[in-house]
Amino acid sequence: MNNTRYKFDRSGRTLLQKLFEAPAVGKMSPAAKIVAYALLIFWSLIVLFPIYWVIITSFKTPAAVNQGPFYIPFVDFQPTLDAWRVQFTEDPNCNIGAIGRQFGLLAYNTVAFVLSPFFSITPMEPQICKIYLAFTNSVVISIFSTLICVVVGSMAAYALARIQYKPKFGNILMFVLLIVGVIIVTSYYKVPWWASTTVALALFFFLVRAVGRFFKIRLGNGDILFWIISQRILPPIVVVIPIYVMFQAVKLLDTHIALIMLYAVANMPIVVWLMHDFFAGLPIELEESAQLDGATRMGIFWDIVMPLTRPGLAATTLLILVLSWNEYLFAVFLATVKVQTMPIMVAAKNTGEKGIFWWEMCALIVVMIIPVIVMAILLTRFISKGVLSGAVKG
Repeated sequence: MNNTRYKFDRSGRTLLQKLFEAPAVGKMSPAAKIVAYALLIFWSLIVLFPIYWVIITSFKTPAAVNQGPFYIPFVDFQPTLDAWRVQFTEDPNCNIGAIGRQFGLLAYNTVAFVLSPFFSITPMEPQICKIYLAFTNSVVISIFSTLICVVVGSMAAYALARIQYKPKFGNILMFVLLIVGVIIVTSYYKVPWWASTTVALALFFFLVRAVGRFFKIRLGNGDILFWIISQRILPPIVVVIPIYVMFQAVKLLDTHIALIMLYAVANMPIVVWLMHDFFAGLPIELEESAQLDGATRMGIFWDIVMPLTRPGLAATTLLILVLSWNEYLFAVFLATVKVQTMPIMVAAKNTGEKGIFWWEMCALIVVMIIPVIVMAILLTRFISKGVLSGAVKG
């Protein structure tokens, strides 16, 4: 096929025609290009202005914040580092030297906090810088919960896209009733949760084999997908009190494990729903060819399917990371002292008797948004690529 670009004859064209007519096929006219770029610049300013406002507010004095608005540093107001100094001077452990010396202390305390529900390890004193501890808590909890959520959710989405499930409604109802029984026995009769759970699982497998064949109503993959996404539609405030009581019963309050598991479970429906569409759009011929060559289902998933869905996986990972990083409701209920995260620090640290100290809060917000921006930049090159770029040829 001839790839020659056909151009219009420019001879004899008026000024209006030169402005409003495209110079060649596949190109925009000068007027359309000006309008498009003007709209893009205008929208970019709208999107970036809140971030710019937060950054310059962190360098303002209280007078500049209260007497504003001031927009341009060194023109409207004289910038200062007072808001940043406050974050690292009011706590004696927040200077650079103290933080450097406390890396070992942080590692020890992290192990102590994580293993505290199962082993008795007393955290060392003095306590580390509160802001530094909140930041590291957010990093650890967000990364681990995102990894668990994306890995498990992607496997569930692939299974629902390629395998037809027909679970019996009676077996599902029986499992739910046993879970309710475990909660009642653990909460009201003080039976250890591991013992009641073990008995309930054994009883479930026994009942499935004994009476499961009598159930006739079956569900499909669509019903499973709808049930999974319905867990995310449910407002979190509805379940936060039962979750608090449950973690209190198993002695997991104020631990990294509790927040990691909760964030992973809360965001799992989003991963399943998004990745299911990516997996369903892949040509099944690739997987069938791999099966003919002796590849296992798990090998196909890791070596063929996951690389082809890298753009969708990157976008989903970034979304889950942002949701975990910004989570406030669950953290404020389940994290009291040891595992406070950055959203709690931002919300609680800078409220005084005369109101909110916006300049100090903005300094913390700038620190809080930096990891998300860095992660977005790192994942951009994966998101921009096509899902099946070079996978199927001819």
